[in-house]
Amino acid sequence: MSRPIARVLMLLELLQSGGLRTVAELAARLDVDERTVRRYADHLLDLDVPVESVRGRHGGYRLTSGYRMPPLMLSDDEALAVLLGLVAGQRAGLMTATGSASETAAAKIRRVLPQRLGHRLDAVLGSLAFTAPPSTPAAPETAVLLSIADAVRHHRPVSIKYTAADGRHSERTLHPYGLVAHAGRWYVTGGDPAVGEDRTFRLDRIADARTLPGTCDPPTGFDPAERVLSGLASAPYRHEVTVRVQGTAEHIRARLPAGVALVEELPSEGSPDSETGRWSRVEMRVDRLDWLPAVLASLDRPFTIERPDELRGLVARFAARLADSASG
Repeated sequence: MSRPIARVLMLLELLQSGGLRTVAELAARLDVDERTVRRYADHLLDLDVPVESVRGRHGGYRLTSGYRMPPLMLSDDEALAVLLGLVAGQRAGLMTATGSASETAAAKIRRVLPQRLGHRLDAVLGSLAFTAPPSTPAAPETAVLLSIADAVRHHRPVSIKYTAADGRHSERTLHPYGLVAHAGRWYVTGGDPAVGEDRTFRLDRIADARTLPGTCDPPTGFDPAERVLSGLASAPYRHEVTVRVQGTAEHIRARLPAGVALVEELPSEGSPDSETGRWSRVEMRVDRLDWLPAVLASLDRPFTIERPDELRGLVARFAARLADSASG
């Protein structure tokens, strides 16, 4: 590569690091005179790289938004971070419906990596193991994700076409408060003015999202992630379970996270600082009860089952099996 071309690419890398760079600073970094810096900037403009010239005593050059992405200059660490991020996103199921985009993006980066870095990256990916299986993607449309994200940021209502879990189709207006990624799925939570209450929707079930005129401010202190988790924990299922556990909410959350159970600490029955004096009420809605006895036992705290009666029998049989195993 000739030195002028190398310096033009070096100029692009300097500008991509962000901020306004003075001509004098760029000339010193590139080891050329200021006139040559201006000529290099013109070369970038000829390549449709959006370089903006700022005049004045403290003027210089900076990058602005363009109609297409310019060549991207990445350091070794940055290239590795991008590729590992793409792999992690695929494993977590946080993709859009055009899921192949992450694969093609990764392939483009790997094609232009220096050979030495490519070998190092192959060594990382070849030796990397995951402790959890890959998530089954429930990917939203890219246009839906971007439209709702923009509406959340600018506090704008949106019109969505939604398909419920039972297959029913509806078109409704939503005041979106926040986007939440949880367990390989994207959710949007916000106000539904038609019913006068907050609702949560899965983005992969939204076929279209259009921004509407007007504004909609989220309630003060609203936590989108907490709203989604509490909504999942209270969703209608076959069994409604209520258990009183002698322990703090923090201890119970280690085994029953917010997306599974609603936990409310009850007034202390002993010393305020005593772990044994605290009880919490745990509420869950589940399709099956057979996994609960083992989880309740793992809490290692006294508990009282309030409902359903069927759970008491399962716990008793589980305890008997443990006793038989211990004595045998």
